[in-house]
Amino acid sequence: MTEQAKQLLSAFVSKIPEIYFGPERVRFIADHIDKLSEEQKLLLLKYANHILSLMLERQASDVEIGGFGTQGYVWFRIFGNKERVEDLPQMKPDEAGVLIMSLLNPSQRQILMNERNLDFSYTFFYEKENVNVRFRADAYFDLDTLALNMRAIQAKVRPLNSLEFHPLAVKAMSHNYIKFGLSLVTGITGSGKSTTLDAIIDYHNQFDPCHIVIIASPVEYVHTSKKSIIKHREVGRDVLSFKDGVIQALRQDPDIIVIGEMRDPETIMAALEVTDTGHKVFSTLHTSSAVESIDRIIAEVHPSEQERVRNRLADVLISVVSQKLVPSLDGKRVLAKEVLIVTPSVKAAIKNNNTSEIYMMINQGAQQGMITLEQDLIRLYTERKISKENAIAYANNKTRIMQLLKAG
Repeated sequence: MTEQAKQLLSAFVSKIPEIYFGPERVRFIADHIDKLSEEQKLLLLKYANHILSLMLERQASDVEIGGFGTQGYVWFRIFGNKERVEDLPQMKPDEAGVLIMSLLNPSQRQILMNERNLDFSYTFFYEKENVNVRFRADAYFDLDTLALNMRAIQAKVRPLNSLEFHPLAVKAMSHNYIKFGLSLVTGITGSGKSTTLDAIIDYHNQFDPCHIVIIASPVEYVHTSKKSIIKHREVGRDVLSFKDGVIQALRQDPDIIVIGEMRDPETIMAALEVTDTGHKVFSTLHTSSAVESIDRIIAEVHPSEQERVRNRLADVLISVVSQKLVPSLDGKRVLAKEVLIVTPSVKAAIKNNNTSEIYMMINQGAQQGMITLEQDLIRLYTERKISKENAIAYANNKTRIMQLLKAG
């Protein structure tokens, strides 16, 4: 099957006129991909699924296909490290482009060509485990050639108790305990934010008779309604934007609104407003500490709005979890996290623009369920889960981690 797929890709590429360069070649692929027969399309689909099956077997989190940077190889990320897949045949940039385009429908191809980027989800039946596996995918251009990243979405949700949160932190995030307010899960790309968010949703789904609306781009894990009723709205497919999804959710009788990412000022303002109306809201940010998350939200809006947003954020923010995945001594990765619970002192610090004081409040807030990233890294080091070098490397505050290591 691999050889047949390679021949098909090669034959398709040979039809691209030699006078075409760069984006013109990609445009030719997009315009002619539907001329393949059903059998040929199926062959390419099977080949793509073969690559994804290999990825799952090798416990890779991500796959890279196409683009100048791959140098013709398929690459996997295995336990945090990017590796060439030597036992898969190399593909020329145009061949990878054909394979990527074959995964898209006509409207998706149009968006990709117009916007030079496309977020989408992909599902295939993984025969070895007898399950449907979902992937979050991003198609984009790399030096005028098509590239694709696909990330495997966990087939099962991790139970919230396996993430080792303090019981008071879980209480703060629980809709049963606090019916309203904003809880953030933050971290850089690939730090497991979605996994934590899904664990929180699943936690409520086990016992809370409430309505959860998830707005995501794309929808990753699909939850089956148990005790809660859960709606999934994918941006670009079910709703036009995060902001629209948040505003529309107010008319859908929700208890909990999950916003996949607060990526622009409009979404941030909509999230604060919807939280103000007495709903519980969960969202994510690309920040690496709790204090940075607060500063980022305020900095995202126009200076004339910042004072109002600062006061509103102080009133509605309940908790912030900032996390990183750290290489563990067993060759895998383990979760390190910083947890901020918004106490009256934290609220006052946000309102008075003294966010620099918040780190020490987290540092001294163990009894309220708080922990700094540095304290959690020390915990993982003393439990012999991570090395001393990685504890230092992944710390946000290098001075503080060195003090803690000396004290230990």
